[in-house]
Amino acid sequence: MARLTRRGLLAVIASMLVLPLTGCPRPAGSFLATDITGADYARDLRLQDPQGRWRTLSEFKGRAVLLFFGFTQCPDVCPTALARAAEVMRLLGDDAVRLQVIFVSVDPERDTPELLRDYTAAFHPSFLGLRGSLEATAATARDFKVFYRQVPTGSSYTLDHTALSYAYDPAGRLRLAIGHAASAADVTADLRRLLQAG
Repeated sequence: MARLTRRGLLAVIASMLVLPLTGCPRPAGSFLATDITGADYARDLRLQDPQGRWRTLSEFKGRAVLLFFGFTQCPDVCPTALARAAEVMRLLGDDAVRLQVIFVSVDPERDTPELLRDYTAAFHPSFLGLRGSLEATAATARDFKVFYRQVPTGSSYTLDHTALSYAYDPAGRLRLAIGHAASAADVTADLRRLLQAG
């Protein structure tokens, strides 16, 4: 059997150090979603809930917030995001009371307060729907770097919009941008970290 030289041994060790990198766990402190801590946008909003009360993000300090923009007649993206949020609530167990899910309508012309209330409650009774005037909706979307636009569909219209959720920590700071393809398990893991930190 050939003897392994010192140089050969070093080559084997080097190859062993390179190979596992693709399967390495994420470094401690990293999130599965995109970490946008320190972003200078999406800091607060002022919109009305279905009962006509003005609501702001700052009133939820002490809880994590998961926020999504959409509309009640959305055929796929919005119900998928809200169903994922409902599953996150289930996975969080007892910690679910420390999370507020907020759905902001980008279609205030059709999303009446009653419709918004019933829509969000169909996913989870604690989910909060918010809406504003056309002007307030546009201003809020700009502040949150959210795109939306009407797309005609014969006698009506649908909307193209940003399919992204934002997560805030219990201190009220924007921390994560969560992609539409993220799993409920991954979102739950990230929110648990935010809750533990806060």
